[in-house]
Amino acid sequence: MPSGKCHCGAISYVASGDPVYHALCHCDDCRRSAGAPMVGWMAYKAEQVEILGDPVTYESSENGRRQFCGTCGTGLFYTNAVVLPGIIDLQSATLDDAGDHAPAIHVQAAEKLGWIDRIKDLPAFERYPGP
Repeated sequence: MPSGKCHCGAISYVASGDPVYHALCHCDDCRRSAGAPMVGWMAYKAEQVEILGDPVTYESSENGRRQFCGTCGTGLFYTNAVVLPGIIDLQSATLDDAGDHAPAIHVQAAEKLGWIDRIKDLPAFERYPGP
């Protein structure tokens, strides 16, 4: 069963069964919320997810609700009762074993940053490079 938590550990979650999907989202709303060029989301039926702790809810759009830890600020969950009824998206980078769950699709690719397709060509360092 996939499990995860925020950075400080105040909020954790456990999901059961298979996800509906695992996607990398490129929408502007997700990028601004996470401060990242894209956000991984693993979608589950709401009844498949148990949340321990009390996340803060932010109304990020008319129907979108983002939840995060009020202590450390880690983004954790997204729901939209109109577009994704009965679904809760988990930010997949917060999974305890995030490396074991590869995303299967890109969504909102129309809003993808123009340089995303070239990141594979950037130099890579095992650790932060020296001066």
